[in-house]
Amino acid sequence: MSGIILKRNVILRAIVNDALKEELKEELQRAADEIDHRIQQIDFSTKPYLTELQRTNLQQAIQVRRQIEAEKRKQQEMRDALMQRKKEIEELEPGTEVIRGTLEGYVEVKEGDNLAEVLSGVEIVTKDNIVQEIRQHKFDEQGEAKQAPQIITDINALRER
Repeated sequence: MSGIILKRNVILRAIVNDALKEELKEELQRAADEIDHRIQQIDFSTKPYLTELQRTNLQQAIQVRRQIEAEKRKQQEMRDALMQRKKEIEELEPGTEVIRGTLEGYVEVKEGDNLAEVLSGVEIVTKDNIVQEIRQHKFDEQGEAKQAPQIITDINALRER
């Protein structure tokens, strides 16, 4: 019997160098700038509404203002987290690895394959966008994955929150 094709996640890692650090810092700055823009848009789009609402229903205006301020605080916290991550990037040592994201890949599964081994533990390591290594994590006799390389940081995960 032939196998079937399944989708699996592949971790994309990059080896740190000065060019990558600059790229990551620029990505984070763009994300922070987007958040600044969102905060300005919140202020711009809600000000006329709140002014009108204060004339007609002060209690509701107070409640809406609280919701708006809570959203602005949430956005500011995300921006602060991005700026903190930007500082952390400065301290990354050349040659260490950072996770850049997750890709989807396909793999053929056949009878007799260890499904856990086939579906997990695949990584692509790049340097200057050139593939340096493809890692398939090995499993021990008990079927448990051997320890994966240490994760330094995941820039994209922070942006997706």
